[in-house]
Amino acid sequence: MCGRFTLSCDQAELIERFQVDDVFMETALTPRFNIAPSQSVAAVVALSKDGKRVLTSFQWGLIPFFVKEPAKARPMINARAETLAEKPFFKTALLRRRCLIPADGFYEWRTVPGTKKKQPLWIHLKGESSERAPLFAFAGLYDKNEHILNAAGEPVKTCTIITTEANESIKPVHDRMPVILGAEGIKLWLDPSVQDPAQLSAILQPLPANVIAMFPVSTRVNSPAYDGKELILPEPTETQ
Repeated sequence: MCGRFTLSCDQAELIERFQVDDVFMETALTPRFNIAPSQSVAAVVALSKDGKRVLTSFQWGLIPFFVKEPAKARPMINARAETLAEKPFFKTALLRRRCLIPADGFYEWRTVPGTKKKQPLWIHLKGESSERAPLFAFAGLYDKNEHILNAAGEPVKTCTIITTEANESIKPVHDRMPVILGAEGIKLWLDPSVQDPAQLSAILQPLPANVIAMFPVSTRVNSPAYDGKELILPEPTETQ
């Protein structure tokens, strides 16, 4: 699964990396090191009319359009790639409401041998620089719910991150991982003209294991209220 992630680049870098044509965000993008469910996340969508790419924001945790009561809303932070085309709602979202969710790393927890303690790991892509992990994009889906309003009194717009089976690097930690799209996958995923579920599902695959890096980090990441660059600094693995 994917329950926390990081995005430490500035807005200009993100716009250039994903070839964004316009920006519809209430506040400028700032570095974040502990993005959690229910929080606002940056997303890139392509307009169906002309394919122009727009940088916007969604609340993380998909609430389908047909949910009418907040009490019955069960936000879905992840969606399984293998079953998207089988369920009516997700099949429609797969065809019409695809997005990229930019990130430069995500967290997973593994059990410390011989204990019940959980050690957080920061997982990212290998890069040439030791100071910055490469920027990438999760495959995501989004929706708008007219029945449930956000703090500003507007219909809530939400998203989910698609997951797939873990590659060999991540499998010892968890059996699922988020779908990270390569350049060709991004192009196809954001192309509104692509309407073939099989073609879209085919790119929702695990990233090769040899491009993944990870190391243990501070347990302070366990609290969604804590956000600081020190969260992605290596820490010794707990042994007891």
